[in-house]
Amino acid sequence: MTSVRVAVAGASGYTGAELVRLLSQHPHVQLTAVTSEKSAGMAISAVYPHLQGIVQLPFEALAPEALAERADVLFLALPHTKSMGPVASCMKAGKRVIDLSADFRLKNPATYETWYQTAHAQPQLIKDAVYGLPELHRAAIAQARLVASPGCYPTAAILQLAPLIAHGLVSPDSIVIDAKSGISGAGRSPALPYHFPEAHESLEPYKIGQHRHIPEIEQELTGLAGSKGRAAEAGQGPVTVAFTPHLVPMNRGILSTAYARMTNQPDVAELRNLYREFYKGERFVRLLEGAMPNPRHVRGANYCDIAVHTDRRAGWVVTVSAIDNLIKGAAGQAIQAMNLMLGYPEETGLVAPGVYP
Repeated sequence: MTSVRVAVAGASGYTGAELVRLLSQHPHVQLTAVTSEKSAGMAISAVYPHLQGIVQLPFEALAPEALAERADVLFLALPHTKSMGPVASCMKAGKRVIDLSADFRLKNPATYETWYQTAHAQPQLIKDAVYGLPELHRAAIAQARLVASPGCYPTAAILQLAPLIAHGLVSPDSIVIDAKSGISGAGRSPALPYHFPEAHESLEPYKIGQHRHIPEIEQELTGLAGSKGRAAEAGQGPVTVAFTPHLVPMNRGILSTAYARMTNQPDVAELRNLYREFYKGERFVRLLEGAMPNPRHVRGANYCDIAVHTDRRAGWVVTVSAIDNLIKGAAGQAIQAMNLMLGYPEETGLVAPGVYP
């Protein structure tokens, strides 16, 4: 297979650095450029010493048109609300783009404006963007020119709930998601809540009912409910979720526990068979029965571990999922999408197991 030229914008953040690390080991990628506004002119190894001798590129300022001349595929790991212009420039140049911000995930520009407090500057491109969750949108990703890579919390939540929603097995207005994330999910910019004395030995919920990932989760689950036979037969309406994220004192990882009221009473063996069939052949979804998902077991890997349990007395199903927020929740999943777009085997460059302990 021929190699592809790849550039990473926003490479000095945690997600950008993971993109660079993974892409540097991809057998078909030639990494041609990395950008950072704060670190322009510095060698990437000066900011991330673990890349010393692996990646020799210097950071440069972001100039989308010039960057597009040197790359066939561009990953944009820029802050939310900052990707719209660069994406438009790269698309105009005829390049494939994978955007890791939230700027093209929501299909309704008005919903985007509500949750991100800014008007969408490129609404004409929203219809062309494919939501980059391969387990649900594989065929569309393979044909896409623009992929909107999912958020980390939505990746964990959607994957753990998708089989239940698709088969109409839970009430769509009963879903409660309780999720915990490591501190790297907040990004690399310093802020008081992420200062060691503030975050260490601490556990704190935040943005209860207000987190920007809520409409993303609801959009994808509602779409899934409307597109699958059993869910449609069950008369499912829009999915609404009560979502509470928590900050926990670990570097990376997400543990998401979701509760939903069942519309009937399948036993846990039936539900596990349902999940096994739904995710049959999925390289990066692992169904656990004898153990519980734990972020420690997927650290550095592109896996999502899922477990399914029932509380028959209360009539609820409880699912648990674990991902590395920087890999399956960001960089790894984005590369998974790139592989699909370019016709490479989907797992190329992503087969390493997690780091343990």
